[in-house]
Amino acid sequence: MAKPTTENLTLPEFPVTVVRELDGNFVHDEINLKEMISNTNKGLILYFYPKDNTPGCTTQATEFTAHLNDFDELGYDIIGVSRDSVESHEKFIAKQDLNIALISDTDEKLCQYFDVIKEKNMYGKITLGLVRSAFVFDTDGTLTHAQRNLRAKGYTERLLEILAP
Repeated sequence: MAKPTTENLTLPEFPVTVVRELDGNFVHDEINLKEMISNTNKGLILYFYPKDNTPGCTTQATEFTAHLNDFDELGYDIIGVSRDSVESHEKFIAKQDLNIALISDTDEKLCQYFDVIKEKNMYGKITLGLVRSAFVFDTDGTLTHAQRNLRAKGYTERLLEILAP
């Protein structure tokens, strides 16, 4: 569960590639997360997931989509981040009917900034992988909650409970 945090992360000022679907068309934009949050007057839930169209990642993305209005009412935008390509994100959004934006971080710059690439033990083999994590920023861009190594199933409901007034 996302917990109030003592981490001192700020939103980065470098550009990232965001993919979303608008009116049946895919839009790719280079955005600056710090500028975005100051222009929207909303908070931001930035969540990192390992891979498009895998069971846990699909569960998490579809749960965020299902609760999009609830988070909007609380004043938050939601953006998912993985190392997948823009094309992979387009397929994921279309196949799962996602209404959230996804960042394509193929160069791992954003993943490294948030320190979510860690050693994992996959069937006895040590590999570097993305650790499922979430970071909640308020309207000023201040990190208020963070969770690393989170469980996908039910996470959105747990986060809604924490953020509800």
